[in-house]
Amino acid sequence: MARVAARLSVNGEQSSHPVDEVLPLPKLALYGFQHVLAFYAGAVIVPILVGSALKLSPEQLVYLINADLFTCGIASIIQAWGVGRIGARLPIIQGVTFTAVSPMIAIGLGAGGGTAALLVIYGAVITAGIATFAFAWMPARVFRVVMSLFPPVVTGTVITILGIVLLPVALKDVVGGAPLVGDGGDPKQLAYAVGTMLFVLVMMRLGRPFVSSIAVLLGLVGGTLVAFALGDARFAAVGQSDWIGVTTPFHFGAPKFEWFPILLMLIVMLITMVETTGDTYAVGEIVGKDIDSETVARALRADGAATAIGGLLNSFPYVAFAENVGLVRVTKVKSRFVVVAAGVIMIILGLLPKAAAVVAAIPPGVLGGAATVMFGMVALAGIQTLGKVDLKEEKNALIVGVALAFALFPATVPAFFEKHMSVDLASLLNSGVTLGATAAILMNLLFNGLGKGDPHADPQATPEAAPEVVLPAQADAPVAPAAAHKPATTAGTTDGTDGSDGTGATDKAAAGEPAGTTDGAATPAG
Repeated sequence: MARVAARLSVNGEQSSHPVDEVLPLPKLALYGFQHVLAFYAGAVIVPILVGSALKLSPEQLVYLINADLFTCGIASIIQAWGVGRIGARLPIIQGVTFTAVSPMIAIGLGAGGGTAALLVIYGAVITAGIATFAFAWMPARVFRVVMSLFPPVVTGTVITILGIVLLPVALKDVVGGAPLVGDGGDPKQLAYAVGTMLFVLVMMRLGRPFVSSIAVLLGLVGGTLVAFALGDARFAAVGQSDWIGVTTPFHFGAPKFEWFPILLMLIVMLITMVETTGDTYAVGEIVGKDIDSETVARALRADGAATAIGGLLNSFPYVAFAENVGLVRVTKVKSRFVVVAAGVIMIILGLLPKAAAVVAAIPPGVLGGAATVMFGMVALAGIQTLGKVDLKEEKNALIVGVALAFALFPATVPAFFEKHMSVDLASLLNSGVTLGATAAILMNLLFNGLGKGDPHADPQATPEAAPEVVLPAQADAPVAPAAAHKPATTAGTTDGTDGSDGTGATDKAAAGEPAGTTDGAATPAG
């Protein structure tokens, strides 16, 4: 990769980690735009589904989409750039969670639909966001107990489930979108999808490093141009859209706070916290940065703050977007400032309906082809996390297998929820992520109980273990030859190949410092 302009750490000082690279402006813009295109379809589908179900007018629906993009930009900047002890400072895009779609539609229909329903939804969203934000400030001991609910067997399973659940969304786009699935799909859209996918794979395999890093963007642009030449990409909506569309707080009126919608949204946020926790560890694994409980806490605070802001700015609950976790893995561009650039682009799109309309003109087949590659990489990230787990242990194998089965149940028999459950209960349980994550957490408690400390930490990288390797007194001791071999497998080894993951953990161990702190700015929670 080309030489970077600077490397900044959390507190603005120089850092040696690629996550803190500040790339030249043209590359920041290009990589950021690729992130926007990768996440765009998933971002706008939530307001479209909710707005359509509540019978909003086309103008109101466009406003929801613009508000969503605008708030996504703010949320992503908070998560990647960081504000004090808020934000993971990792290349994580924030987007509206799919988990909230069914509950929000149920809340809205229960409130009579229309903009009046939005006010009830926003009251629940604001409350749930504030509660999530407060939860992430819990005392260190309490937070570590909560984090022990999410060992690698749980987070790896949840990330894998996310990829598996997202793949059908991409595959529906592959054949032209959900409305065409029942009719067998459109062969032309399938051709666009296959062509886009092959183009992305060839660019990644044969292209130079820079070309490989923007392969998804090139695939989306190339596929759209081919579709436009064949008359299947239409930009008529661009001319009908306004140039400027400013999002204002409480556009539809003051929010209403009702207890059941709030309870439902709190449950949704519990599930999104599992998603964000898993995605944070997955991104840390991809970029080679140790993740401790304080990093997860900062990520969850960003979730809570973004969700509360979303309710204020006419949007919905936010979560770390798994789609873009796959993109980080595909492109190997690790800089968090690329996500900051993507956030700025999203804010601009949220203010320019015409620009958003251009992106919206990308044919579903082209989007589906690119998304299939990325969602597959999300599932792979989960499988890699599960690689840390001893699956020869029957109890761990059962946790993964049964959780995957629960996750596939809603997609396999969706009518079961409509026929045998109330609307409120079905809106909560008719989600593969919800059922799969809940099953993984409960079965882990049943078989493994509550762990101690950070369940993702390398047990050999603890402060207690470090002095055993480095104290000078030990060099003269009879056990010195055995101790001399320890640095190769201690303090910070994440891939099993060497003693350093690029975060300086090995150097810290050599100095007798704890290996858990990676950025030097925020101490582990508490």
